[in-house]
Amino acid sequence: MVRALTFVRPVADPALVSGGDVYDARVIAGLREDGRAVHDAQVEGTWPRPGATARRALDDVLPDGDGPVLLDGLVACGVPDVVIPHAARRPLAVLVHLPLGEESPDLDAGEGDVLRAAGAVVATSPWAARRLRERHGLADVAVATPGVDPAPLAPGTDGAHRLLCLGAVTPTKGQDLLVAALAELRDHPWTCDLVGPVGRAPDFVADLRATIARHDLGDRLRIPGPRAGVDLDETWRHADLLVAPSRVETYGMVVAEARARGIPVVASAVGGLPETLGAGGTLVPAENVPALVVTLRRWFDEPLHRFGQRLSARSTRCTLAAWTQTSRRVQQVLADLHTPPTPG
Repeated sequence: MVRALTFVRPVADPALVSGGDVYDARVIAGLREDGRAVHDAQVEGTWPRPGATARRALDDVLPDGDGPVLLDGLVACGVPDVVIPHAARRPLAVLVHLPLGEESPDLDAGEGDVLRAAGAVVATSPWAARRLRERHGLADVAVATPGVDPAPLAPGTDGAHRLLCLGAVTPTKGQDLLVAALAELRDHPWTCDLVGPVGRAPDFVADLRATIARHDLGDRLRIPGPRAGVDLDETWRHADLLVAPSRVETYGMVVAEARARGIPVVASAVGGLPETLGAGGTLVPAENVPALVVTLRRWFDEPLHRFGQRLSARSTRCTLAAWTQTSRRVQQVLADLHTPPTPG
């Protein structure tokens, strides 16, 4: 008999939705579609640095028992004192979207303690798995990359000048770098939408709006907030180029979504983005505004270059994996997860 799974993750706030939230929800849905009973335990808190109330809430959803637990690393890896005692009593796996040390070096040691105590570790990209092995001396890290839904080809607007940057508006995603680059390219008739949640880093968003206003680009650089459903589909439909100027990125789900629509991509050469991008895109050095200016100028100035990029992007659509493969890979990891032996 297959035991019910408890999936512990941060509360999914629609106004602040992240790629990790989407990944967790799609894995839960896929496991349930395959007949696995899943208890979706969303825990409130300022993860990975929760307060006392959040710590108690996490402790309460990890009681003794023999059912497996899959914890989102954002919840698990910052609180080793809460998680490790439970790892000794029941089968526990940790799903890591981004190693905490990439953004919070002071949490690196505690993350290593949690991952070494866990019965299994799952990373969402080959790059993340390598980083976890290197950082924490882990012998085995499974990989379950995000899937992507089939999508129609995006016709774009004029084939060149409608740019899209999709993701939470935060320093990590690097929208300020894109704004700085586009300010140097005002002689081209581009427009750009910086689409995504604006509540995660409000000071950064305020500074970004001020920068846009200072460059008098408010009619060309828009920050409309998050979009979903039909609105997001229309946004993709009109995009000529996706720009992903991230400072840190484990995988880059938006890059895979652009590839599914045959949209070329310009992305930072950081983390897992090079592996996700493949053909149909251009990599630029991270945090290098001059290089981004040169790359975008070439995109605007050279029709043959744009044609080649679109052709490459469209040719790779059939190579993308579905979300069912993601959830089944997680299911394989859980199937090998055993109850820890009783001490003594």
